[in-house]
Parts: sequence; structure tokens; C-alpha cells
Amino acid sequence: MTTAGSSIISALGAGSGVDFIKLAQDISAASFAAQRNSITARQTALEAQISAAGQLRGAITGLASALGDRIRSGDLAPRPELANPAVAKVTVPAGLTPRGNFALEVTQLAQGQTLVGRPYASRDALVGEGTLTLRFGTVSGASFTPDAARAAAAIAVSATDTLATLATKINQASGGAVQAYVAEGASGARLVMKGGEGSANGFVLEAAGAGGAAAPGDLSYLGWQPATNAGELQATARDALFRLDTVERTSPTNRVTGLPGGFTLNLTATNTGAPTTLSFASNTDAIASVMSDFVAALNNVVSQLADVAAPIGGELGNDPGARELRRALAGLAGRVVMPGAANGEARTLGDLGLALNRDGSFRLDSARLTRSLEASPDAVAAMFTTGVSGVFATMDRFARENSLVTDPGTLGGSLKRFEAQKAASDARLAKVAEQQDNLRERLTREFTASERRVAASQSTLAFLRQQVDIWSNSDR
Repeated sequence: MTTAGSSIISALGAGSGVDFIKLAQDISAASFAAQRNSITARQTALEAQISAAGQLRGAITGLASALGDRIRSGDLAPRPELANPAVAKVTVPAGLTPRGNFALEVTQLAQGQTLVGRPYASRDALVGEGTLTLRFGTVSGASFTPDAARAAAAIAVSATDTLATLATKINQASGGAVQAYVAEGASGARLVMKGGEGSANGFVLEAAGAGGAAAPGDLSYLGWQPATNAGELQATARDALFRLDTVERTSPTNRVTGLPGGFTLNLTATNTGAPTTLSFASNTDAIASVMSDFVAALNNVVSQLADVAAPIGGELGNDPGARELRRALAGLAGRVVMPGAANGEARTLGDLGLALNRDGSFRLDSARLTRSLEASPDAVAAMFTTGVSGVFATMDRFARENSLVTDPGTLGGSLKRFEAQKAASDARLAKVAEQQDNLRERLTREFTASERRVAASQSTLAFLRQQVDIWSNSDR
């Protein structure tokens, strides 16, 4: 770095010839080298500890999260079995575990109302100016009961509207409650209108045309009421009717929810007079697969812990959080998963086959898992839910316990301590850099002042030599 003093000296061409700027830099750097190297080494060690602790904590929380995703995916839910699969499709939402056997008899499927209007010459035929009003409610025989809670849809029809453009307007005005399109056949073009499933989704058409004559070209030709039905009504809106364990039930759609245990039925056919059996069986194969994957994931954590917490060379060799994690893992098989389990039912991870080896790793005791599944399959299946009890809840608590930053004895506490020490080292290194720079500036000023004095002395000496030479010459 060039200072004002060093620039002046350089400009005058004076000085001792020593590079005082570099000298000041070297002296200041050497003065703080030991402190700087010590702090830098400590920072490197802390960064390694933070990385090791963070990766280990991430492995634990990741294991719990992956286990939760696996359970929520639904492959562990009891498998529904329907003796007559043509009657319905059964689904079980993730996280639910319905149990038991049911008798299912479907006597009527839900359907929507279908109207096929009277014929026109083509889809481009004009329908006539006026207002077409859709009213929703229940159609029963020749009567219509309007739904007071649903607003009617009034459609303004212009003199240029065709059968095709009217269908588009109906779709837009009904907000999807009615699907309209034009079907062209041997008898001409007809307006087809289909409502949603359920008896409450019936509808009527009130047509007010400008001409007042119910003929093609006048909007009144499209009006429809059940009392004046002349074959336009092809299907009446109705609810689904079924019996579950002989109890009669209804549903406005063929998708039935709110059933015992939370399962859902999608009704597809009737089986009046021939009830079929619906049962739920525990998915033992999926449970065994999950436990096998769970043991493998735990062993990955154990292996990672053994590397980073090795007494010699391990980043966390003497860390209390790592020691606590090792102790917690050793007791994992004995953790109670289902505190409310009845006598003889599986209640711990050990009952699910989790076993500890002498070296701290885990293995799957398949024989013990099989015994638990044979003795109480429903109780074992209930352990694989996302509720307050179960395998996921246990591992989630395990991960949280070992990640608490407020507890200095956990991995989370160790990570917080390392990060605080790293921040302190960063601050100390910045302070050393500031002190080193201050020393460099002070030395530079002192050396510059010395350089000026040396230059002044050299100038005086040159003057004296010159005078001596003059005096010597005058004496001759």
C-alpha cells in the first residue's frame, strides 16, 4: 500500500532504499500470524463439526419424515376385498384403518336428469329471441318442486342465436350445473341437456319467446315442464340407494363417503336381492416391507454415527449430543409405540421385529414380527398410522428429542453450540484482522517519518561535503 509519506519520499528521490511499506506489512502479518492460524484451525474444526452434526440430525429427521410419507401413501392401510367387485370400488384414504366385514346391497345408482329437446333442421337453426330460464329442484312424476336455496339462471337469447350458440350460453350460465350440447341424428338436430347426479339436481326450462308460438324459430319451442313432458325427459335425477348391513342409506352421488372407518364407495352397479360381502384385511406384506426398510434406514444412521463419533478422528468423537443419540438408539427397540395396547398385543418396536445387535446395529427379527401379526393383526396395523400413537409418532418424537436446540445434551444442542463458537471465532478473526491493519498503518507512519529524517540527514551531509570541498579549493 502506498501512503502520502511514501509517495513524497519517492517523488523527492530520497530515502534509504528500504521498502518500508512491505516491511510494515510483513511485520504486522508476522505479529498476528500465530493468533490467526490458531483461530483459522479452530474454524475449520468447527465447520467439520457443524457439518457432521447437521448431516446426522438431517438423517434422523429425514428417516421420520420418510416413514410418515410411507404411511400416508396408503399402502399400509387394510386392503378392501369385495366379493362382487362389479358393484363398487372401495378406496381407503391415507392414514385411515377401517376394520370389520360389511354386507353391501345397491338397489339404485344415482343419476342426473337428461333432456333431449324437440328437433330442428340443423345445429345452425335460429331458436328465436327471448329469455330462457333454468330452475333447479326435484322432478317427481308430473310435478316439480323448486329448490329455494338455488338461484335460477336466466339466459338472454338474441335473434341471431342458433341451437349451437344457445348450448354454449346454457353451459356458461349454469356454471357447470347443466351440460348442454347439440346432437345431430336422422330426425334432425336436438338440444341435449344433462344435470348433475342426485334428485335435487332436476331442472325445468321456462321459455319466453317473442312470437309466443311453440314452433321452431320461436324460443317457446324449447320450454319444458314435467307436466307437459312429451318424451323429452330421458332420465330423471335421482339419488343412489343402498343398504350397508341391511341399513338403508342414500347418497346424492355414486361416490359415498362418511362410512365406518372412513372408507369410500364408488357405486358402479346394482345387486338387488344379492348382497355382497365387503371386508378389510391387514396388509401384512406391506408391514413386513416397511419394517425391513425401516431397519435398513436405522442402520444407515448407526453407520454414519459410528464414523463421525469415532473416538479417534471423528468430528464428534467427544460430543455429548452424539453420545446421547447412541444411547437413545440402543433403547429404541424397547420404546412403547402403543401405550393403550391390550395384554398380548404388540406395543413396542421390538414387538414389530426391531432387534439390537451387539455392535449397536439393528436387525429385523422376522419371527417375532410374524408372531405379532398372527396374534393381533389389527393391533399391528393400527401401529402404522399418523395418529398420536404409532411407529411414525414414536420416530417423530425421537427425532425431535434429539434435535432440541434448547437441550445442550442433544445433537441439536451440540449443533447450536458449534454454531455459536463458529460465530465467536469469526468475530475474533475479524478483530485480529483489524488489529493487524492498525499495526501496519502505525508502522507505515513511523517508517515514513524515519525515511524523512534519513533524507534530511543525507541532504545536510551533502551540503557539508560541498562546503568542505569549496573551502579546500580556496586554500590552495
